[in-house]
Amino acid sequence: MQAAAIILARAGSKGVPGKNIARVGGRACIEWTIDSALHSRGVGLVCVSTDDQAALAIARGMGVRTIDRPADLAHDTARIDDAARHALLSLEREGHLAAYERQPLVILYANVPVRPADLIDRALDRLAASGCDSVQSYAPVGKHHPWWTARLDADARVAPWEGDVLNHGCFRRQDLPPAYMPDGGVIALTRRALLREIPGVPDGPHAFFGLDRRGVVSPEGAVVDIDSPIDLLVADAVLSGRGRGA
Repeated sequence: MQAAAIILARAGSKGVPGKNIARVGGRACIEWTIDSALHSRGVGLVCVSTDDQAALAIARGMGVRTIDRPADLAHDTARIDDAARHALLSLEREGHLAAYERQPLVILYANVPVRPADLIDRALDRLAASGCDSVQSYAPVGKHHPWWTARLDADARVAPWEGDVLNHGCFRRQDLPPAYMPDGGVIALTRRALLREIPGVPDGPHAFFGLDRRGVVSPEGAVVDIDSPIDLLVADAVLSGRGRGA
């Protein structure tokens, strides 16, 4: 059973206004994510959920389904799982999806124009092979490792973030234990997980990941999630370089 990809593209953004339709690498940002979903061998249906009329027009022009995201799911404190559930149930009501218990789903962010070509399929493969509830993509934290995090008090005195030894006594990056953080590249999950139908999952903003949560790792810097003007410049440089065969 192929997955349904739900691309979330909220119009409002305080950090980078209009980022989902900003020009990146010669195209609107959202076009790169739509292309990623369309070229995934594991995705059979692609839809864009947005309150942005320009993003809706782009999505329709690329031949994917669209969901009008209601205002109560489009403010800056709205949760992504609420928007994704709304999109899923809308697709089912319209007859585009059957309500299969193990329906694989993919959540993608329109403001992530740079991701590895195989990332979506690797996440879906892991979801299917492991029988888990969700798979999220992670990137190595590199020099921003938690061991190198510190506290500064009101007098600017430095103390370890945790424990008693600054930097855990580690001063070479290659000696740091592996650590990862979500990179925004992809979330693959089951229908039951998204609808919070799995017993025993603690309530909270990440309840839709279910109980059995797995990960796939992207190389450091392989995913660019646009949250600041600098991210926009980085993504544009990466994608423009690809266009030149770099």
